[in-house]
Amino acid sequence: MTVRDQLEERERANLSGLAMCSADTRGRLQALEPCPLRTNFQRDRDRILHSKAFRRLKHKTQMLFAPDGDHYRTRLTHTLEVSQVARTLARSLALNEDLAEAIALGHDLGHTPFGHAGERVLDRVIPGGFRHTEQSLRVIDRLERDGQGLNLTFEVRDGIAHHSGDMQPQTLEGRCVHLADRIAYINHDIDDGLRAGLIHPGDLPKRSLAVLGNSHGARIDTMIGDIVCTSNRKPDIRMSEAVWEATDLLRDFLFERIYLGPLAQKEERKAARMLEELVAYCIHKPQCMPMEYVRICEVEGVERGVCDFVACMTDRYAMRCYKEWI
Repeated sequence: MTVRDQLEERERANLSGLAMCSADTRGRLQALEPCPLRTNFQRDRDRILHSKAFRRLKHKTQMLFAPDGDHYRTRLTHTLEVSQVARTLARSLALNEDLAEAIALGHDLGHTPFGHAGERVLDRVIPGGFRHTEQSLRVIDRLERDGQGLNLTFEVRDGIAHHSGDMQPQTLEGRCVHLADRIAYINHDIDDGLRAGLIHPGDLPKRSLAVLGNSHGARIDTMIGDIVCTSNRKPDIRMSEAVWEATDLLRDFLFERIYLGPLAQKEERKAARMLEELVAYCIHKPQCMPMEYVRICEVEGVERGVCDFVACMTDRYAMRCYKEWI
């Protein structure tokens, strides 16, 4: 019996009947010899951690564009916070923690430079539009490992594809990540907004604080604890109505005061101009891109190759290319 066999038996014995056991995966796009030491979902987690796309997240915007301070979140630290929350939820509900972790670590691999501002630019200028969830799957299936892809399991790919938006992942572990993403960004964006002086403690909606708590840690504890109590032994992952309403109120506050505020709009205009001009330049001169993207242009069209190239950029690489080319 291999170590993997033992781990799979342990899952069967200890996880909830609602959990996704790794031995029951619907499989990969290409068949793969099982690892003797790791379950399928542990293997997926490791493939994501060792990917180039994961490493690039450390230089991609979360909320503030190219922040000067050492303690502001990046897309990488956001990803790690989502992973921590998702793992806590999965462990507390006797779900598959390895599956939740793999989905969380891979959920933003397709994000653009300059956060959602970059996503909106590519959605405007690329035929057929752009969604970072779809790009994450493209990174996983097509772009990583010199075009071979990471060849992840169906359940991890499904969780990544549906971590945001109205369509829910097919596994409860994926739904943990769906909520963990919202818990993480609401709370850390408040923290970063306070640190940057964009908002002040007295600005936060009092109705939300009365339900969730007055500190960063208290709010996260309330949200996680509420999900565990509300979802325990049920075939869904959700918050209670009261906590969901308080959380949604905080999200609306962030959109009004930070995401769509004057500073964000000013920074978005800069990012939009930069990325629009980079896209136009690369479409006109695709040979300026690395050969892997030139090959995509030859097979799938110039717009597809340019979209992949620009979406994969970090903030600082986009700024460097803009300075050198435009």
